[in-house]
Amino acid sequence: MTMEATKYEDGSVSYPGHPRGPDGAEPVETIDLSEYTGEVVTWTTSTATPPGVREPNTLAIVEFDVSDVAEGETVRAIGQVTTDEVETGQEVRPVHVDELREPGAGIREPESQEWDGYRFEPV
Repeated sequence: MTMEATKYEDGSVSYPGHPRGPDGAEPVETIDLSEYTGEVVTWTTSTATPPGVREPNTLAIVEFDVSDVAEGETVRAIGQVTTDEVETGQEVRPVHVDELREPGAGIREPESQEWDGYRFEPV
């Protein structure tokens, strides 16, 4: 599984990807963010989480420098952090996990969703 950002005709990048870029440009390629490290822009800890989500749940907004494939571009992603010990400016990398939340705890049928994804781990 990849953590795909999308690059558009005009050179802009977004995560997650969309059928059109910020200025209406067509997608031209994907960038696997799991191959990059990023920097924590900000973070928070939620102590009142939805059913099946760990509590407390530390989340971070992470900025990735993807200028090697999209000149001068960065892209941001939000996600869970693997630890409660995180700081603004810290370097992190995406790591794949099989379950971001407990499949049987929500109101949806477990088979109707994908439960895996990425968390950010300090480097």
